[in-house]
Amino acid sequence: MAQQNPCVHRDPGGVEMGVPAVYPPLPNPNGQVMDQERLGGGGPNLWVGNDANTLLVVATLITTLTYQLGTNIPGGYWQDTKEDHRAGDPIMRDLHRPRYWVFMGASWVGFASSMVMTLSLLVRMPVDSRNVRWSFAVAYSTLVLTFIVSQPRTHLSLDILVWVAVLAFLWFTISLRPERRAKIAQAICCGHNS
Repeated sequence: MAQQNPCVHRDPGGVEMGVPAVYPPLPNPNGQVMDQERLGGGGPNLWVGNDANTLLVVATLITTLTYQLGTNIPGGYWQDTKEDHRAGDPIMRDLHRPRYWVFMGASWVGFASSMVMTLSLLVRMPVDSRNVRWSFAVAYSTLVLTFIVSQPRTHLSLDILVWVAVLAFLWFTISLRPERRAKIAQAICCGHNS
């Protein structure tokens, strides 16, 4: 029986017409060949256990959502032209201008971050790289920001503080080691038991 090359990654989930997908080995900075499993597994946290293909789907979904948010402004558009607005202009822009600009900025930042994550994963950047993790945290948290900013019943500064808290929570969640996360969760939820 022939021995398989350990540097070639076989994807059991990518079976198409009975033939598993085979990816060529990737070079690492030292010129040695490095397999896909070493790029995605064995890292300091569970974020690394995520499959790059799954994260690619997530990034694409976030891209789609942020694009839709940017083209469908909450509150709709004016249907008529009057002295203070024109037909087709966003109502939110005219009635809640600061909220509108935060909403649009968050939508574009989320769109750009999800595109960075998509491109990073397509060029096989490691799942645990700071670029992939940070772009995920920013893109995902901007979805929260666009949602809360679209609700004009809260103060805008409070909305931004909630976004910062969500961003920090996501970053710490995907950056901490599992055992450290468990200790922090236990301390927050159950009190500190020594």
